[in-house]
Amino acid sequence: METIAELSVTRKVQAHLPFHFLYGQYLPKVLQYRLNPELSFNFHTLDIFRENDYRRVAAPLREAGLRVTFHAPFMDLRPGAVDPWIRDASRRRIQQVIEVAAYFQPAAIVCHPSFDDRYYVSSEDQWLENSIETWRRLLAAAAEIPVRMVLENVYERGPRQLHRLLASLDTPQCGFCFDTGHFQVFAREPLTEWLETLYPYLCHVHLHDNNGDVDAHLPVGEGKFPFADLFEFLEAKGCHPIFTIEAHSEQNLMRSLENLERLSFLGGDATC
Repeated sequence: METIAELSVTRKVQAHLPFHFLYGQYLPKVLQYRLNPELSFNFHTLDIFRENDYRRVAAPLREAGLRVTFHAPFMDLRPGAVDPWIRDASRRRIQQVIEVAAYFQPAAIVCHPSFDDRYYVSSEDQWLENSIETWRRLLAAAAEIPVRMVLENVYERGPRQLHRLLASLDTPQCGFCFDTGHFQVFAREPLTEWLETLYPYLCHVHLHDNNGDVDAHLPVGEGKFPFADLFEFLEAKGCHPIFTIEAHSEQNLMRSLENLERLSFLGGDATC
C-alpha cells in the first residue's frame, strides 16, 4: 500500500482538519506528508487560542509552501436569521475567523449560509434580505485580508436559494462550495440541475460520501454519490475548483485519496 505522501493526488487536494487537532497533534504529520489543510474552527477554538498560537502554526505551513483553506464555525449560527440578535452573533463569530485568516492568508473561507425551508417557512425573502446584509459586511472585512469567501450547501433541497444569494452579492470575492455528501442526503433536485445552475459561482468542492440516509462522511466512492458524473461535468466546463476531502479519520482520508486515484481525479491548480 502506498503512503499518503506517495499518492500524487495528495498534492491536489485539501484535507479537512480541526485547528485544535493540528495545533495539538497533527502539525508534524501535515508537514511530513505535505498535506494541504482545510482548517476548521468552532466557538471553543476561537475562544481559547490567541495570536501567538496562530502564528506558531501558520509559520511552518507557509515555509513548507502548503496551501491553506479555512472552514468557518457553523454550529448554531444563522447568518440570515430573522432575529437581529441571532444574526449579529452569527456575523461576529464568522468575523472572528476572518481575523484569524490574516495570519494564514488562506485561499478561501468556507461558510454555511444556513437556509432550511423546514425552518424558514414562508420567510425565504426575509432570509435572503438579511443574508445579503450579513455577507456584504463580512465580505468587506474579508477584502482587507484579502480572502475569498465561499458559501456551502447543507440542507437546501435545490440550488435556487443559493443562486439568489450569490447573484445578489454579485462579486468574484464570494463563490459557491458544492458539498457532495450534503447533496446526497438533503437535495431533492438532480445533480445536473445543481451544477448547471451554480457552476458560474463554483470555486470549491467538499468531497465525502454516504448512502443517502445520513451525513456519514464515508470515503469518496464508498457510498452512492456519482463522483464520475461530477468530475466529467467540471472537466467539460473547464472548471477547476479547490477540492477538500472531508474525512473524519486518518484511515478514511487514506481511502479517499486511494479512491480518487482510481477515479482519474482531475484536481490540480484551482482556476475558477
